Amino acid sequence: MKSAVETLNPTRVRLTVEVPFEELKASLDAAYKKINQQVTVKGFRQGKIPARVIDQRFGRGAVLEEAVNDALPKFYTEAINEAELNPLGQPEVDITELKDGELLAFTAEVDIRPTLEIPDYSGIEVTVDSVEVTDEDIEKSIEQLRDRFATTAPVERAAAEGDIVTVDLEAKVDGEVLEDGVAKGVDYTIGSGQLLDGIDEAVTGLEAGGTATFTSELKGGSAEGKEAEVKVDVTAVKSRELPELDDDFAQLASEFDTLEELRADSRKRLERMKKFDQATQAQEKVLDELIKLVEVPMPEKLLEDEVNTRKHNLEHHQLGQMGLDLAKYLEIQGKSAEEFDAELKEQAEKGIKTQFILDEIVNKEKVSVGQDELTEHLMRRAQSSGMSPDQFAQAVVEGGQVPMLVGEVARGKALATVVEAATVKDAAGEVVTLDDEDEETVEAATEAVEAAEGTTEA
Repeated sequence: MKSAVETLNPTRVRLTVEVPFEELKASLDAAYKKINQQVTVKGFRQGKIPARVIDQRFGRGAVLEEAVNDALPKFYTEAINEAELNPLGQPEVDITELKDGELLAFTAEVDIRPTLEIPDYSGIEVTVDSVEVTDEDIEKSIEQLRDRFATTAPVERAAAEGDIVTVDLEAKVDGEVLEDGVAKGVDYTIGSGQLLDGIDEAVTGLEAGGTATFTSELKGGSAEGKEAEVKVDVTAVKSRELPELDDDFAQLASEFDTLEELRADSRKRLERMKKFDQATQAQEKVLDELIKLVEVPMPEKLLEDEVNTRKHNLEHHQLGQMGLDLAKYLEIQGKSAEEFDAELKEQAEKGIKTQFILDEIVNKEKVSVGQDELTEHLMRRAQSSGMSPDQFAQAVVEGGQVPMLVGEVARGKALATVVEAATVKDAAGEVVTLDDEDEETVEAATEAVEAAEGTTEA
């Protein structure tokens, strides 16, 4: 076999391949064997039909077609490896010559990873939020914890903001009760804004047994978007009682003996969270600056496929789970279809550029991924997917996605390396040190990479 490569543009090549006919022998033998198992000829046992009989009865052309289909992937792969190319996606193959007993010739056009020049990135400078935990932050955290341990008790008084009311609802449109417009025994916290517009004003001041009506635009169901007259009957009023903020509460809500110990732990926890958020912000900003430094030719077919994949995932998975279609989603977002398509293309381009650039740095800096790092990443991905680590690991192995996970961690480590070389300052002008070997730094970088890449996996 001999092959030649023609560069069509920085991201696409055409391979021209010529294969002497004798190199097709293994595929021809396999073709005769396959046809032998599929057909019957009177006078011959299945699988024992001579090649000349198959040629006579079914045509030599059928055998050649089967053999060529079997051989093409092998010769294409050999040509790719010989030329040391990194193909993206499937090739467009065209058989240009097939002479029985003499020659097979074909061309294959395919997108390839562009060759990138990574400039010195040590001059990158970004500013991130300062890590500051205020007393107000701590008290808010304690109040949220306190709220989780609140109890409810029935009260014989008018309902007020913060109370929980149990209500029966009946919605009418044009004087007719909707089939899906009746609900009974619904618990609602006044002021939460989690039900219909107008209900807070309607039930405030009512006691158990009270009734009110109000109008509201329906946000779901058969009459979504229409104005409805809603009747609300209050069947019970309950107040929420918060536990006292004392040492007893600390012992109830945590492993600490005193409220001061609980507050001290809250401060430490909030500092860790804010440091992680700061690290993620640094990764994202440094990545944006890195992308600006590198000229990345864009494979148009890969970009088109990435845009279509992102749009499909949004329409059929994310929006489907929320009961929305794309038109309704765009209406809620206040975007036109053109604006949405432009944003989607911009996001897809960023995802592709991110992967290409960081993969180049992985190779340049010889970044490796250890088993512990891969396991830690797998467990985090499992948690975010709602699966157990064992279930997720099994799905990854069965789907052949281990290399994809390794790539995610490697690119995260590559970005952490760039961030360590860059200058990161907080809002007060203080230099922020992020160690590229620190586990939380690498995890923050990996999350930043995943956010930028979206569905991309080239």
